[in-house]
Amino acid sequence: MRVLLLLAAFTLASAATPALAGPPYQTDDPEPTELGHWEIYNFIGIDGRGEMIDGEGGVDLNYGAAKGLQLTATLPVAFSRDAADGWRLGRGDVQLGAKFRFFNDEVNGWQAAVFPRVILPTSARGLGGNRVRVLLPLWGQKNVGKTSLFGGGGYELNPGPGNKNFWQAGVAVTHEFTSKLSLGGEAYWQSPDMRAGSDSSGVDVGLIHKLGGPYSLLLAGGPRFSTGHTGYHCYAALGLNF
Repeated sequence: MRVLLLLAAFTLASAATPALAGPPYQTDDPEPTELGHWEIYNFIGIDGRGEMIDGEGGVDLNYGAAKGLQLTATLPVAFSRDAADGWRLGRGDVQLGAKFRFFNDEVNGWQAAVFPRVILPTSARGLGGNRVRVLLPLWGQKNVGKTSLFGGGGYELNPGPGNKNFWQAGVAVTHEFTSKLSLGGEAYWQSPDMRAGSDSSGVDVGLIHKLGGPYSLLLAGGPRFSTGHTGYHCYAALGLNF
């Protein structure tokens, strides 16, 4: 799976330019929020395995600040549960990012963008990192009618005792079945983020259902795998676009 994901990510990137569709998927897309518009997601995301649960809920703010440029701020509350400590709840790590689409071939349906993010150590009760982290990804997309194939990946600088910088990659496909319903699936992979850690990968299925007016319901979930363990990932959000 690791080789296939990296090959898919490289193919998308290299076809879009000679040189991490976003919610509800973990794979991102290169399409920025429209100029002068907002995309706001009130979200909750959970990763679990047995009695262990890690998750965040909060607000994901996206604004079209200029043509081809989206500014993003994610303001989370984090929570965790394990057999030793029970439930913990507190501030999560704030994320700030800027998506810049540097290639957009509307005739042939190709797009590409960079989307660097800074992850700040704002969490409480050990529910996040204790150093500033930086994610440096490249995302590409190909549209064919009402079907979109997108993917890519990047490298995260992850300082701190026991931590390790890591790679991540993903590829997804979605199809707009009606004017209100889009369905899709993705596969993703991440190298170890701890010195004693292991690779992880997973697959998700997702949907976006337009509820009327500016509101949308976004859902995704599926199994997640690491060495010797199987868990799950799920995501739900109420989207507002205006």
